[in-house]
Amino acid sequence: MTHEPEVADLDDSPFSDFLGFELLLEEQDRELLSRVRAFMTREVEPVINEHWTRGEFPHQLVPQIAELGIAGLAYDGPGCPGRGALVDGMVAMELSRTDPSIGTFMGVHGGLAMGSIQLCGSEEQRERWLPAMARMELIGAFALTEPDVGSAISMGLATTARRDGDGWVLNGEKKWIGNASFADLVIVWARDEDDGEVKGFVVEKGTEGMHFDVQQDKIALRVVQNAEIHLRDVHVPETNRLQGADSFASTSEVLRVTRMGVAWQAVGCARGAYEHAVRYTKAREQFGRSIASFQLVQDLLVKMLSNVTAGTAMNVRASQLQDAGLLRDEHASLCKVHSTVRMRETVGWAREVLGGNGILLEHHVGRFVADAEAIYSYEGTREINTLIVGRAITGESAFV
Repeated sequence: MTHEPEVADLDDSPFSDFLGFELLLEEQDRELLSRVRAFMTREVEPVINEHWTRGEFPHQLVPQIAELGIAGLAYDGPGCPGRGALVDGMVAMELSRTDPSIGTFMGVHGGLAMGSIQLCGSEEQRERWLPAMARMELIGAFALTEPDVGSAISMGLATTARRDGDGWVLNGEKKWIGNASFADLVIVWARDEDDGEVKGFVVEKGTEGMHFDVQQDKIALRVVQNAEIHLRDVHVPETNRLQGADSFASTSEVLRVTRMGVAWQAVGCARGAYEHAVRYTKAREQFGRSIASFQLVQDLLVKMLSNVTAGTAMNVRASQLQDAGLLRDEHASLCKVHSTVRMRETVGWAREVLGGNGILLEHHVGRFVADAEAIYSYEGTREINTLIVGRAITGESAFV
């Protein structure tokens, strides 16, 4: 007796997944996505505006996020889910669809921090840290950017590492480091004074000489706890140096993978704003009928949906290349450029549809408008990512 395979239906997908991209996932991965969506809608959306206003992180939600099993989702290291890049990207999109700050928190912990250990650590280091990070018993941060250098960090990284007996001494400053003030493990990238190469170090919470100043008065991703890190003669044992990170090329390997995560976050941010806009137009009445029936409103909604759909399609294909081991820097950069530019456009149209109500947090769209500004810039600006793609298609470097 044969059984017909289950046939998924487009109606099973959210209305913003217009072409049913979720149907590309295996059933267990669709179920995971559904659980993430339910958690974000039930637990995060009702409380996130209050935390956003206060600039505070909802630490009480971390145990529930841990239960979802999504930390380090793409990686197959010890204790990691090993579900692949495509489902990882869609989960990142789903998180940011409700709140880009939670998406960013997980991108830093499960993407940048766990990715650094998975891609650049020894087998012993992966065994030591990844299982606890996957369970979110240890939270990670990724310290690369510095106060005086961002885009040119590969050449201008000023934080130093000096060999000292069986360990290292780190000195320098870092800025914009998400999760840093409460992280258990901070991945610090520093330049070796002896050979000039960039190396990675895992600095554990409470290490003497490492201090933090949480950055205040942000207008975007206010829930994310960004910090400046001050490193003053911080002693790190050789066993905490990432054994596979011997140059900035190692850092770039991590960034290539996580840049795709940011592209997915951008689509999620745009998708969340679009969904709130659609709901609003159906409920809001003017001139005796819902504004959803107005031609100019429908024009904006279709433009938003087009951006969300195109961004999803591009990211799906790039994630498939990542799963096949074929993703290149220019692929991730193209996705980041396209997704973030169209995100900015989309959240602006969503705010336009809501009129004056678009600036009120109670309608959520204003939060997406503000948060989009941070996603637009981090993990490589539009200009830097454009030059990476331009170099790939012309063979000529336009970097100054």
